[in-house]
Amino acid sequence: MLVCGNVAAQTILKFHHDLPENSAQHVAAEKFRDLVAERTHGKIEVRIFPNNSLADDVQAAQQMQFGAIEGGIIPTAKLSNFQPAMQLPDLPFIFPSPQVAHAFLDSEVGDELLATLDEIGLKGVTFWESGFKQFTCNNAVETPADFDGRKVRVMESPIIIAQFRSMGSTPVPIAFSETYTALQQGVVDCQENPLVSIVNMKFHEVQSHVVISNHAYLGYALVFSKKWFEGLDEETQNILVETAREVTDFQREETARREAGYIETIKNSSAELSELPNESRGAFEKETRPVHEAFRDQIGTDLLDKAYQKIRELRGS
Repeated sequence: MLVCGNVAAQTILKFHHDLPENSAQHVAAEKFRDLVAERTHGKIEVRIFPNNSLADDVQAAQQMQFGAIEGGIIPTAKLSNFQPAMQLPDLPFIFPSPQVAHAFLDSEVGDELLATLDEIGLKGVTFWESGFKQFTCNNAVETPADFDGRKVRVMESPIIIAQFRSMGSTPVPIAFSETYTALQQGVVDCQENPLVSIVNMKFHEVQSHVVISNHAYLGYALVFSKKWFEGLDEETQNILVETAREVTDFQREETARREAGYIETIKNSSAELSELPNESRGAFEKETRPVHEAFRDQIGTDLLDKAYQKIRELRGS
């Protein structure tokens, strides 16, 4: 553990995230704030801004590029608007389990992925998460054909749009804050999100089926403004990086702990809860695999091949 030796004038670190105060991300951000205050003897004051209260994710990333916001967590899918390599964790069915996902993101390949953010004025430090994404629909989902002809709400991400097109559906980009109304009014038939978002946004109340599919991962990169970060002394830089990485395990554990409660909430609702059948998983993987190849050049052939190799090692195959 590093502790700052010299007390200097206080520096404010505005910390952005897009989720409510009862989320695992916010609780982890509070832990990060308290540890940074302790270890820098108050030199760095972390001020947390949840719920996109400073800006939305894309705007926040832009403001970090020139130092108006000092740090925060941004979904990897949103960062891909600036750095296409960041689409890698969003590839459908790339991670077979949370354990493999975490080990991969904490590996040297994950570090290489974070390092690509240097090119766009961000200092990538670690990966937090909302967890694996699940399907919700107004119809049962057991095979890729169940998406044929359906309108699906997606975030503004080329890779996610391609994922649903590969299954014969029509992806419709809709802002997260407007998704509940779009589902309620029948503008779209389905959507995908981690359980934290499904329950907190009450999507299960306006969808008849919730399917535990674990088909894709919603990760967040914890980033600092490179311009701001490089203006700090090395001791303070090290404290920020070490503390953020230390809190990562806590954030993931909080996500897993809360998911058990979200499952119970859905079970007690009118929505039908099911799991994607094991025999169907292969069909979904086959149907969506061309998405990987379609984005190979954008992500980077070498980086993608390293990812496949690392994941094979981690899953023991």
